[in-house]
Parts: sequence; structure tokens; C-alpha cells
Amino acid sequence: MHFADRRDAGRRLADRLGHLVVDRGTDRGDHDVVVLGLPRGGVPVALEIALALSAPLDVIVVRKLGAPFQPELAMGAIGEGGVRVVDEAVVRSVGATEEEIAAIEARERTELARRAQQFRGDAVPIAVEGRTAVIVDDGIATGSSARVACRIVRARGASRLVLAVPVAPERWTKELRGEADEFVCVSAPRWYRSVGEWYRDFTQTTDDEVIRCLERAAH
Repeated sequence: MHFADRRDAGRRLADRLGHLVVDRGTDRGDHDVVVLGLPRGGVPVALEIALALSAPLDVIVVRKLGAPFQPELAMGAIGEGGVRVVDEAVVRSVGATEEEIAAIEARERTELARRAQQFRGDAVPIAVEGRTAVIVDDGIATGSSARVACRIVRARGASRLVLAVPVAPERWTKELRGEADEFVCVSAPRWYRSVGEWYRDFTQTTDDEVIRCLERAAH
């Protein structure tokens, strides 16, 4: 299954999340929903879900820890609140030292703080304590960013955690077992090379587009 673009993917994914709306007004205690998009590409997807669920939208900012001399290869990721996940197998394969990892993390933490301020301005993150948090990205590659995002939201006190993506590898729920209470995906193909191959338009999302999505959801 291919998606026209991230908006199309978000609408199709929202169709799989309708049970969260049904839950509202029940005594289950998990009906208060907030949608959290991973910038940048996950936010346009998340916007469509937030609109469909009539739920507030926020960003969940994480940064990849790129390997020395191979920045596109993720050794792990970091998030707000000091959360950090490292893939030890990748670290061993590239021979990264603790000093190199620390230097990369320090640089990425500076960028993480800058992006959070850029996207939200002076606004504080939307509270997730006691609520159902739906974490959204435009797809799963290594899973590092999704794993950190889940741990950040857990630490912020969400009562229920849903990880929702349009496309992911076939075994993605096994790789991320224990990170979320529920996994929702439109397509999980066996043969999987990258997220972008499942979109006809996978143009890079800009910072301005992320901000516009947040403003649209707020109004």
C-alpha cells in the first residue's frame, strides 16, 4: 500500500483510531486524548488524526544520535527530559567511543532545545498526565525515535500510550514490545527498505509547516 502524501497517510491512520473517540464519555478513564507528532514528518500525519479525534496536538521532540562519519546511521536517540536510548549493536559496529557519543549527544541536546522552543515558542508542552497519548510518526525505520518518544511520554505520566504510524516493517511490534500499550499501523509489509518508498510524495517537511500544523490544530 502506498500513500499519496503525509496528509493522506494521516487520514487513513485516523480511520484506525476511531475507537479512541468511542471511548470518550465512558468510565474507562482513558478517553482524554492528546496527539503528539514527531517533528518534522510525523506532524502533518498527526494533524489529520488530531482533527479527526477533535484532540489537541503537540510535538514530541527527539533527536537522532548519528554515528561518527555516518550521521544518517542512528546509534540511538534523545528526547526532552533527559531521556536517552542507545543501540549498542550499532555503537559496536561503528566503533564509536564514549567520548564521541557524549560530544554528539551534547550537540543534539542543544538542537533539541532550539527546536522545542521554535515549534512551541513560550508555550509549555501539553499535559499528558492521566491521559491517552497517541504518538505519531510518518513511519518506522530503526524505531529509535519512536522508542525515545514513548519513554518520554511514559515519564510525563500518560495513563495509556498508543504508537501509531502509517507504515512499518512487518516485525515492528516485536521490536518495540513493551514501549506502548497499543500499536496501530495501516501497512506492515514484509519487504521494507525505507519509509519514503511507501509515499508517492515524501517531500521533506519544513519547520514552518510544523508550526502551521500546530497553529491549525490550536484554532
